Amino acid sequence: MHGPLTINDRRYGWPQSPLVVVCLDGSSYTYIRAAIDAGVAPYLQSLVAAGSCRLADAAMPSFTNPNNLSIVTGVPPARHGICGNFFLDRESGRAVMMNDPSFLRVETIPGAFSRAGAKVVVITAKDKLRLLLGAGLAGECASAEQDGVPVYSARLSEHVLERGAATLRSAAPDLLYLSTSDFVQHAHPPGSADANRYYAVVDRCLADIDHTAATLVVTADHGMSAKTDRDGRPRIVFLQTLLDEWLGAGAATVILPITDPYVAHHGSLGSFATIYLADSVGLDVVANRLGGLPGIELAIDRDSACRRFELPPDRTGDVVVCADGNTVVGTRPEDHDLSALHGPLRSHGGLAEREVPMLTNRPELFPADDRRLRNFDAFWLGLSEA
Repeated sequence: MHGPLTINDRRYGWPQSPLVVVCLDGSSYTYIRAAIDAGVAPYLQSLVAAGSCRLADAAMPSFTNPNNLSIVTGVPPARHGICGNFFLDRESGRAVMMNDPSFLRVETIPGAFSRAGAKVVVITAKDKLRLLLGAGLAGECASAEQDGVPVYSARLSEHVLERGAATLRSAAPDLLYLSTSDFVQHAHPPGSADANRYYAVVDRCLADIDHTAATLVVTADHGMSAKTDRDGRPRIVFLQTLLDEWLGAGAATVILPITDPYVAHHGSLGSFATIYLADSVGLDVVANRLGGLPGIELAIDRDSACRRFELPPDRTGDVVVCADGNTVVGTRPEDHDLSALHGPLRSHGGLAEREVPMLTNRPELFPADDRRLRNFDAFWLGLSEA
């Protein structure tokens, strides 16, 4: 008889039936609502009608890797250490990519359960997450990209969900974590024909999972916003260009944690950046000046940002910048190639993309009070002992 596990100071009951946690990458509630209103998402509509949907907060920055790792560890980036795709190594002056498990500072919930004897399967869309999500895992961790599914397609996510439903029927895992891609959300707004077509497939796959009698918890890593003006032109604040003009070349280094190999999604443009200063004496001046720019919602010092957003101080720059819901931040114009985008720029990373849905086919799992949930409460909800 297996008992509960304490993982990263949170208590999780042993699964009495299969638990499936799904991270729908880039899925703000507006996508789900639009699909319901279009009549293409009857299963999701049934969850909303039954009171099985709440709004939750994602971890900051509202990017894929920090939030997927928060979901599978149950704690914010300050604990698990993954606060983006890159941080600056101050000693070497190099940008370091955090896609290796060695950068992870705590154990994962799937990993801990698998080592305790549970049958655990993790399936992710993008291969960039496979090593991190598979850290310490005794079970299977696979990616749709590894399976040869085209990266820039809705099929990448659909493959994850379809394979997950098939895995439930064939392998009967105790825990199953499914993480999709945000290709559709980067390319198509809520309510568009392509978005609704995709969410119709999502709806069918989630209904298939529900039919297995598994406990299902669905959330997202972040939302998505149009980052353009009325004419469809990108709204970008080029931080490195400005800082070089203000302080001189070499006085500041801008790190964009969204940067990854999938440039056709966002051109390495998101709404969150960290700035490393060679001379921290000008920190407040830089933060105040940046905070006054059009399109910038917030510019604060590292200590304030780490307290407010639960970030690891040693992997966070001296100044943290959040653009508003209509704007992204970049380095220099020549560093960003937008020619491969699949439509007008849509991206994420800031406070505007922090709100995400939390849905379950077991509404009794939600706390009785109206506390604001975090997306990394997903496993805690699904493995509640109450």
